[in-house]
Amino acid sequence: MGLLITGGLYMAAGSVNEAKAATGYSASDIDEGNKLFIANCATCHGLNAEGSADGPSLIGVGAASVDFQVGTGRMPMQMQGPQAKAKPVQFDDDQISQLSAYVASLGAGPAIPSEEMLDTSDGDTAAGGTVFRVNCAMCHNAAAAGGALTRGKFAPALAGSSSKHIYEAMVTGPQNMPVFNDSNVTPDEKRDVIKFLNEIDAQGSPGGAKLGSLGPVAEGLFIWTAGLGIIIAFTIWLTSRPS
Repeated sequence: MGLLITGGLYMAAGSVNEAKAATGYSASDIDEGNKLFIANCATCHGLNAEGSADGPSLIGVGAASVDFQVGTGRMPMQMQGPQAKAKPVQFDDDQISQLSAYVASLGAGPAIPSEEMLDTSDGDTAAGGTVFRVNCAMCHNAAAAGGALTRGKFAPALAGSSSKHIYEAMVTGPQNMPVFNDSNVTPDEKRDVIKFLNEIDAQGSPGGAKLGSLGPVAEGLFIWTAGLGIIIAFTIWLTSRPS
């Protein structure tokens, strides 16, 4: 009996330490996250996060995916639609961490970025702009103002996005976004992109009205419409003058 009890306690302690070492979270965090998951997420994602007709499997998506989706209010979804939209966050930071811990325990995936990974003090804004225009501008617009996609989907505007959520989006590929792992966009390039986005977000629009940041198309349409309106108004004024 002594050997059985000792062996059982050893195995239990070993499994707890192994889970904590593999995910960086404690067993209590994983357990609390499981309870939150069953109460709020299992309807669509399945009781074991295996997925269903209403939601994809979460096995192997990693803690970063949960932190992004739940931390931006996209999950839980308010209603089924072409894609999840950002809305007020439904959980506090501790609950988001616990949900992340549970999903991370299901399979290896991208982890939540550390403060060191988000440090842009040595970043290159110009290089970040180049990386962004090559990889992201075709959907998010060169000024990160967002844009329309197909079948009711869209690339959101990135103004006001936190550095952590930008990094998480790059490594997890939420919604229609592709995954930019470290082999195609290095960690240094990710930090450069974040610094570029923070810079244009803080800069605003020093040149005047942005007109949707659509470039020559919107500007030309505005000039054409306003100019034509002025010409028509001037013509009416001329013809209405008494002889």
